[in-house]
Amino acid sequence: MSRALHPFEELVELDAEAVRSWCARSLDALGREREEIDAINVYPVADGDTGTNLYLTAEAAHQAVEAVFAASAPTPDTAETVRAMAHGALLGARGNSGTILSQLLRGMAGVLADGCDGDHLARALGEAAGAARRAVAHPVEGTILTVASAAAGACAAGGGLVDVARNAHDGARNALAATPGQLDVLERAGVVDAGGRGLVTVLGALLETVTGQTPPPAAEAPLTPAPPEDCPAEDGPAYEVIYLLEAGDEAVELLRSRLDALGESLVVVGGDGLWNVHVHVDDAGAAVEAGVEAGRPHRIRITHFAADSAAASARGERAQRAVVAVVPGEGLAGLCAEAGATTVRTLPGEQPAGDELLDAIRRAHAREVVLLPNDTDLRQTAAAAAERARAEGIRVALIPTRAAVQGIAALAVHEPDRRFDEDVVAMTAAAGATRYAELAVAERQSFTSAGVCQAGDILGLIEGDVAVIGTDLTETARTVLDRMLSAGGELVTLVVADDTPPGLAPDLEAHVRRGYLAVDTTTYHAGAGAPPLLIGVE
Repeated sequence: MSRALHPFEELVELDAEAVRSWCARSLDALGREREEIDAINVYPVADGDTGTNLYLTAEAAHQAVEAVFAASAPTPDTAETVRAMAHGALLGARGNSGTILSQLLRGMAGVLADGCDGDHLARALGEAAGAARRAVAHPVEGTILTVASAAAGACAAGGGLVDVARNAHDGARNALAATPGQLDVLERAGVVDAGGRGLVTVLGALLETVTGQTPPPAAEAPLTPAPPEDCPAEDGPAYEVIYLLEAGDEAVELLRSRLDALGESLVVVGGDGLWNVHVHVDDAGAAVEAGVEAGRPHRIRITHFAADSAAASARGERAQRAVVAVVPGEGLAGLCAEAGATTVRTLPGEQPAGDELLDAIRRAHAREVVLLPNDTDLRQTAAAAAERARAEGIRVALIPTRAAVQGIAALAVHEPDRRFDEDVVAMTAAAGATRYAELAVAERQSFTSAGVCQAGDILGLIEGDVAVIGTDLTETARTVLDRMLSAGGELVTLVVADDTPPGLAPDLEAHVRRGYLAVDTTTYHAGAGAPPLLIGVE
């Protein structure tokens, strides 16, 4: 944990322990101010989550630093620590302001790795401000970028570490107070920029680390947002798309151009082959596809800016209810997002961690959350995330969905206007009434409940157990369908991946029409990264 400083102790140079302390104090301070920062979040989207996003970004930086300390004896060197801080923030960056904060820390780390005295800190803040502006497609004044530039300018002359930290903090506070005069939406709402306020908090934690004294607050008194009718919501894209991307510099430059044409609030941060991409778009699938063409995207998060959630957040309120769904494939993520759910993407062989599920619950920004894990193996992880969210005052109901088709069935009957318990009961009943199956390709020879399979065989799993072993995808799918429908059913749901043969779904639809006249069929496209075929029977 962070070291305790004597009230009168002042540092001449940052060392690894001081960087660790800075990270811990930033996290603590952002945790205390998270809800206040959320409440004044009106730009670029009034979705009330800037404080939460900054907290989660700082949490990722703090965890990375703690991991370096745990792996080093007796302590890591300062350069390794600042690089871990920046890398952790890059991996865990959330939202527009969190992504920019990660680039600020990355810019600082490049200089602080060579030295951590006052002159190096001044240079680091200057490099950070420049790097952050370069990462944003269309920089806007009156935002966190303005506050970062002011902090760098206030300490550009260098000097001792304490003087540089104090001047940077003072410059940032003054710039923050001026942001309403630079951005109309802030002036109409009667607030300062939320991201800029978060940066002042982080710089205040740095000043406290080097002086041992608590700095003055970001504002003399909390600013109260104007009533929503006095600050009408800006029209904008429907979705926020964020993902990590493994790609080269040239591919990322092309990606910037493509995403800039697709949407707005584009921020691409990182380097050395690993990037964090953030953009607001109407076509979430196109934004993800652009990432696939540029390299390997993962940890994909798609958030729908629901109108009622935005209005409530602009008033500093939480939405009453939200759904969080874990789904394979960007197609299903888009489908669930269109239905108003906050989604967590899974990739083959990669399950989301508890922190990712907790992050999604927080991002939903609701008093009541229904969590759909859609995977038997995720049950315990989801339960732990739900328990942590409840400790933060969020009412969470975990519906034990074991497959994506059960989650789709639950989401189809979701009605946020009815009582929470009634909604949960209806969603649970819909999921429980949906039998599920999956087609997969065997990777190796193995013993199964249906016999011995060979590498390359088609496996038909019903309710998680191998029921059919075949060599042809279509024939195996038909057999699985027949077995499931032998027990009855009214609706068949087919979810096909991008690499599934295009004729499979039409063939199965025709098969159901011929043999089961009273059964309807609906087909969804899961996109890339999903199993070849998912089947649900309600």
